[in-house]
Amino acid sequence: MFGAQSKNDLALELQAQFPILRPSIHSRRANLTVKFQDLYGFTVEGNVDDVNVLNEVREKVRQQGRVWWALEASKGANWYLQPQVSSISEVIVLKSSLKFSALANSITLKKLIRKGIPPVLRPKVWFSLSGAAKKKSTVPESYYNDLTKAVDGKVTPATRQIDHNLKRLELRTCAIDNAEFEVISLTVLFSFRQESVNFHPQMCAGKDLPRTFPGHPWLDTPEGHAALRRVLVGYSFRDSDVGYCQGLNYVAALLLLVMKTEEDAFWMLAVLLENVLVNDCYTNNLSGCHVEQRVFKDLLAKKCPRIAAHLEALEFDVSLVATEWFLCLFSKSLPSETTLRVWDVLFYEGAKVIFHVGLAMFKMKEDELLLTHQVGDIINILQRTTHHLFDPDELLTVAFDKIGFMTTNTISKQRKKQEPEVMKELDQRLRRLNSLRTDDK
Repeated sequence: MFGAQSKNDLALELQAQFPILRPSIHSRRANLTVKFQDLYGFTVEGNVDDVNVLNEVREKVRQQGRVWWALEASKGANWYLQPQVSSISEVIVLKSSLKFSALANSITLKKLIRKGIPPVLRPKVWFSLSGAAKKKSTVPESYYNDLTKAVDGKVTPATRQIDHNLKRLELRTCAIDNAEFEVISLTVLFSFRQESVNFHPQMCAGKDLPRTFPGHPWLDTPEGHAALRRVLVGYSFRDSDVGYCQGLNYVAALLLLVMKTEEDAFWMLAVLLENVLVNDCYTNNLSGCHVEQRVFKDLLAKKCPRIAAHLEALEFDVSLVATEWFLCLFSKSLPSETTLRVWDVLFYEGAKVIFHVGLAMFKMKEDELLLTHQVGDIINILQRTTHHLFDPDELLTVAFDKIGFMTTNTISKQRKKQEPEVMKELDQRLRRLNSLRTDDK
């Protein structure tokens, strides 16, 4: 895709991707809500201030593009594939062996990625740095085509879920009383994972797929639905333990828009689920996601103690908002351009980025959250904040500078600490559900 284009062509393509948004003079004067399309075709609603922020962000992206082109000119097109540093111990080894070039490249690359990968380079940089290219290289070249042909027409619980109009837990409500909250907090994770033997495939018409980013000019078309279905069904056969979990449709859809081809989107989904994220995050009992929620709650208490104490006083369960963040990787919460800036860092630095960003959401609205008295107010503040976070630099600055340093090893230790209690709780919950089903018979 990129080999056939010169650097000048790429630069022109990058420039063309960033139109200046100009709301009408009437909107500017009245400060009314305006609608516009972002770089990936999503319709965005915001005020004129939001438009101005987006224009500033896009100018920064242009400047970042020039930095990447300069590095490619001086170091070569794939300079970022040179040996990288992934741990403190490797830094010590590099210093002792005087291999400063690799260390310098690693530091430069980390800073560059946090400032954003130019959209035109994003597919090839993601594919290389995430490990997707390496994973694809371990199988025959025809793997994806053979897989999609082999599974075409086959019916499994996963394909039924993909095709069925799943019942969704609607989190975008303004009024949630305590009784409703207790029910939601117990069932929020299970709403993403529904398995039933009573589906009728002949009655299904891909009802869930049109609800994935409805109104998008490509995703919400028969062609877009078909491509998304092939990626999701293909992966459900590659990993039957995961199969299909609601939330993956949003992740896969955004990967399709960025990667341009189904096959590349498939391999990005594979490396995401198999290497980047925690194990069992999308399996039947969502045990990995349960663990992540507990770790997130502990980190919130450590990094934002005032907020954590206030939420506990209100009996607010952070999983009520954070579950969607972890399963959809912010794709349903943040504007797409901000989401992809988060994913830039996620594919390079790993799952700890989700914790950094999630904590930043709370930190950015600390003063406002501390004034709340009801659960619904907390949800409204966080949703309003995420939906209008058009400046990814603001979010990522808080995530990494104000939240502070967190290592992957530290988070792994927290996971191991939480796993036994999570498995015990899931077992007890399953017993209660089975008991209720028995009583209903």
